[in-house]
Amino acid sequence: MSRFALIGPTYPYRGGIAHYNTLLARHLREKNQVLLLSFSRQYPRLLFPGKSDKDPSKRPLQTEAEYILDPLNPLSWRRTLKRLQVWQPDVVIIPWWHPYFVPVWAALSRGIKRLPDPPKLIFICHNVLPHEQGKLSQRLLPGMFRLACGQGDGFIVHSQADERILQEILPQARIQVTPLPTYAELGIADTSQIELPVTLPTDRPLLLFCGLVRPYKGLDILLEAMAIAVGERPLHLLVAGEFWQGGETQYRQQIDRLGLNDCVTIWNEYIADEQLAACIDRCDVVVLPYRSATQSAVIQLAFGRGKPVITTNVGGLGEVVMHGRTGLVIPPENTVALAEALLRFFAQDLGIKFQQFIVQGKGAFSWKLWEEKFVVLVKASNFDSRESIE
Repeated sequence: MSRFALIGPTYPYRGGIAHYNTLLARHLREKNQVLLLSFSRQYPRLLFPGKSDKDPSKRPLQTEAEYILDPLNPLSWRRTLKRLQVWQPDVVIIPWWHPYFVPVWAALSRGIKRLPDPPKLIFICHNVLPHEQGKLSQRLLPGMFRLACGQGDGFIVHSQADERILQEILPQARIQVTPLPTYAELGIADTSQIELPVTLPTDRPLLLFCGLVRPYKGLDILLEAMAIAVGERPLHLLVAGEFWQGGETQYRQQIDRLGLNDCVTIWNEYIADEQLAACIDRCDVVVLPYRSATQSAVIQLAFGRGKPVITTNVGGLGEVVMHGRTGLVIPPENTVALAEALLRFFAQDLGIKFQQFIVQGKGAFSWKLWEEKFVVLVKASNFDSRESIE
C-alpha cells in the first residue's frame, strides 16, 4: 500500500477536472491511502465566465477531501505544504489544465521538492496548452507551462498530440500516454425517471451536443451541417450546456437564418450529472464537431453509457473513436462531411453496430489501465518508496 496526495478540485466544484479527480481518488483508494487536497476557493467570481463553479447535481460524484487551498492566497499554499509534510506521501499528483494555476502550481512544486524526503511529483496534463490562444499567448504559454510544471518527475497525458506538444516544451520529460479513463460512474444507471426541463420530439432521431459551449467546439459548424442534413431526413439537435464567449444570441441568430427553429432545442445552463446522463441515454448519437481538442470527457461519458459518437480528427479524438466501429471521424471544419456523416449514421442504421463495439472495447478506457501506466511512470522516475507500488 502506497500513500498518494492528490491536489485539485472535487465536489462541490463542477466540471470534468473535478469529476476526474474524484474518480481517480476513488480508484486509488481501493488499494492505497489517498489524501485529496481541494480548493477552499477555486476561482474568484470576477474571473469565472460561467454562472457558478459549483456542481448543481442532486446525486454528485463525491469522495473524502480536505478543502484548504486557494490559488490566490499564498498563505494557503504554505498550509498545503505543511499538510503534505505531516502526511508524508510517496507521490504527489497535480492536474494541469489552465494557465490561471501557474503561480500556485509553481510555488507548490518547488515547495514539494524542498520537503524532507521529498515525494515524487507527477502532473496529469489534461491540456498542455489551452484550446484557444492569441498570438501573444502562443509565445508566453510554453514558458508558463515550464514554470508551473517543470519540477515534475513525470507526466501523464491523454493523447499522442499532447505528448508531442509536451516533448517540445520539456524535451527530457518522462511521459506516459493513456486514454482518458471512463466517466461511466457519472450520473445514475437508470435515467428513465429523470425529468428534463426541455421538450424533445419523439418522431425523429435526436442528436446531442453537450458541455460548455465555446467557439473551438464547433457548434456553428454543426448547425450548418444540420441545415444540409434536414433537407434529406428529419433530425433534431439538443444543445445542452452553458454558453461561454459570445453567448447564446449568436447561435440563435444562426438557427433563425438557417431555418432550424423547429429542429434545434437549446438548454443553456450547466447540466447536472443525472440530467446529462439522461440526455445521453435519450439521444441516438453524440456529436462533437470540434475545431481543436486534446481529449474529451464527453466521449468517455458517451462510451460509458454505450452511446456512439460522431467527431472530428483533431487532437486525441481520432485516437479514441474508432472510425466505422465506435463512431464516425471526419475532418474538422468540414460542414459537408459532417452532414454526410449524420445522414450515413442513420441511413445505414449504424447505432446498434457501434454500440456492440463500444461494449466490447470498454476495457481500453478503464482506470486500471490508467494505474498501470502511472506505475510505469513512477518507476521510471527512480521511485524510492517507503512501500512498493503494486
